[in-house]
This record gives sequence, C-alpha cells and structure tokens, in this order.
Amino acid sequence: MTNIIIADDHNMFLEGLISLLRNVPEITVTGKASNGKELLKILEENTADVILLDISMPEMDGVEVTKVIKKNYPELKIIILTTHSNAHIIAKLNRLGVDGYLLKNAEKDELLYAIKKVQSGENYFSKEVAAIHKEYENNLKKNLSSTTELSNREKEILVLIAKQLTAAEIAEKTFISLNTVNTHKRNLLSKLNVKNTAGLVKYAIELGLLD
Repeated sequence: MTNIIIADDHNMFLEGLISLLRNVPEITVTGKASNGKELLKILEENTADVILLDISMPEMDGVEVTKVIKKNYPELKIIILTTHSNAHIIAKLNRLGVDGYLLKNAEKDELLYAIKKVQSGENYFSKEVAAIHKEYENNLKKNLSSTTELSNREKEILVLIAKQLTAAEIAEKTFISLNTVNTHKRNLLSKLNVKNTAGLVKYAIELGLLD
C-alpha cells in the first residue's frame, strides 16, 4: 500500500485527483494541502510514502517546501505535478532531489507508473519534461565553456547584476569605481555574446548562479 499526500491550491484539480486515486486499490490518500505550510503541518501528524506536489501555491510554494522536506524527511518521495515546463524550474527541482516530474496533462496510467517507479527507488520524469531538461543541460554545457573565459571578478559582477544591484551599489559592495563596474559589464556583454542586462540575468539564471 502506498500512502500519498497531495498539495495543490486548485481545489477542483485536487479533489479530482483524490477521486481518481480513490479507485486504485494499492493507493491511499492520507492527506491534502493547499499550500506548502499546510503540507508541512500535515507531515507532523501523518505518514506518507509519496507526495504529489504542485509548484505555484500561496504561503509556501513547491520549490521552498521541497527544500524543507528533503532536509527533514529525506525518505519521502516527491513527484512534481504541475503546469510549469520552464527549463530553469525543472533543473532547480532536479538539483533539489525531486523523484519525479510530470505535467498536469499526464494520463492516469502515466501518473500511476510514476508513483510505482519512485516507490521502487527510481526517478521518473515524463518524456516532455526529460526532453526540456536535456536541452537545458546541453545549453548549460555550452554556456559553461564561455564562463571559463571570465575572471573571478567578472563572475562576481555577473552575479550582482543578476541580483538586480545598480552599478553604484555594485561599486560600493566590491570596493571598485563606477567606471570599473561599467567596464566589467561591457566585457561581460562581449564575452557572453548578449546584448543587454536582461541577457546577462538570463545567462546567470541558466547557469544556476542565483541558487
């Protein structure tokens, strides 16, 4: 028997999922939550084998609650069940150690298969999610080759730019002149072959420099 807790802030989807799983003999839904804080409260009083977890939720989202669960309940299996197919989010949750990742358009049989796989100690990412993540990893490798050309100071400036600090704030934080900050920024634009600050921010995000 597999005990499952579901966390999703869309009540219609949540109840529909509970109804769907209720007809599966080997699965018992032991709890439901509409946000991450509710989920953690439930985990204090209920046992579970697998958590089906949405990402966009109020109070505490799926990414933040995953961090807490993997730290405090490392034996729990987490399957992300979401509409989000953003490559960066997929990569971030993969690094956090989620056991599965499916989109909400998945069929019932695929969901049950994913639950079975993670219960057996394996990971399961849907074909669509796996393809997005593979492309992301390939692009990351290409980008990493570019960052080897950056100095440590340039990498530091890149991170601060991505954190939305102004040039004046960066200068103050790094104890260099404003002109030097602007020079580093021009060099970053050139070396990374991007056109503007937005391109630098995207680059830093793709490399996971903001985690």
